[in-house]
Amino acid sequence: MRRYLIAASLLLLTACGTADTTATPTASGGTTPIKLQLQWFYQAQFAGYIAAVDQGFYKEQGLDVELLEGGVDIVPQTVLATGKADYAVAWVPKALASREQGAGITDVGQIFARSGTYQVGWKDSGITSAADFTGKKVGNWGFGNEFELFAGMTKAGIDPGKDVTLVQQQFDMQALLKKEIDVAQAMSYNEYAQLLEATNPATGKLYTADDFTVIDWKTNGSAMLQDAVWANTEKLSDPAYQQQTVKFLAGTVKGWAYCRDNPQACRDLVVAKGSKLGKSHQLWQMNEVNKLVWPATTGVGLISEADWKQTVDISLTAKNQTGDTVITKQPEGLAYTNDYIQQALDQVKATGVDVTGAGFQPQTVTLTAGGA
Repeated sequence: MRRYLIAASLLLLTACGTADTTATPTASGGTTPIKLQLQWFYQAQFAGYIAAVDQGFYKEQGLDVELLEGGVDIVPQTVLATGKADYAVAWVPKALASREQGAGITDVGQIFARSGTYQVGWKDSGITSAADFTGKKVGNWGFGNEFELFAGMTKAGIDPGKDVTLVQQQFDMQALLKKEIDVAQAMSYNEYAQLLEATNPATGKLYTADDFTVIDWKTNGSAMLQDAVWANTEKLSDPAYQQQTVKFLAGTVKGWAYCRDNPQACRDLVVAKGSKLGKSHQLWQMNEVNKLVWPATTGVGLISEADWKQTVDISLTAKNQTGDTVITKQPEGLAYTNDYIQQALDQVKATGVDVTGAGFQPQTVTLTAGGA
């Protein structure tokens, strides 16, 4: 059976740092305790959830939400599927791979409407598209973050097992800055900013966007859906969990709307939460993340059938270095549903909250050395 090697390992990783018992929806002090497993360490990527806790949006729904910080050795969809969290934030292709291996999870809220994945090279390298990767050292993080990269190479007719040298990249941009690799994987909201926070030794000033070439997978049809809220499929048959899911999503929508309208305040919440990234970096990240969420034409969190189909199609066809694909067949069962997010949107909209952000305008953020 063909599948990505990394996908096979996802479910085997242990959910370190999480509770050993399942959170039960038992009222405590008038609220229901809920655990949300994040995909990574605290940063503005998760600002909407942090704000929903801080601003009391979950409490308004009768929920006491505990955020579980992620990390390299934590697979959110596995934490959810094994009952150690009530909901989880995970990229769609990673979750699809886990579902095919038996994880009972359902996408109930597609918070990020757009992909933020880049492949970045030096401007003077002559690399302007995936077609130019032949014979180059191509950095990627692995752990399921590389699917769009392989999709881009597949589309360009490049065999990643023969035509390029794949390099396991650390979760930073040092390998590119030291010119140990030719192109590096980067998120628009994180690692790309690290390049612009670094000092050019030739000038003594910070690098600028003019020093680099950015390959944005959104421009060539290789983008896949990323941060989504996943629920436990089996529990969705329980009316109480259904109602809880609507409430959780309603609080989440308000949290992301708050961060759209108050990016500096949300930056401060993330920094106060203990993020090791600096204030200018987190403001950049908040601004870039908002671009991935807003505007939300039909309402934040609603899953686009066309975007879902593109993600599934790429998961079925993009090949990695061993010729394997992310998944081997169409997702079975309740892979996604808009039922609960639509109810949440209707509820929140009725209170006067803008759930589409049609007038959203990103900020211009000035980065400082090291993102301080």
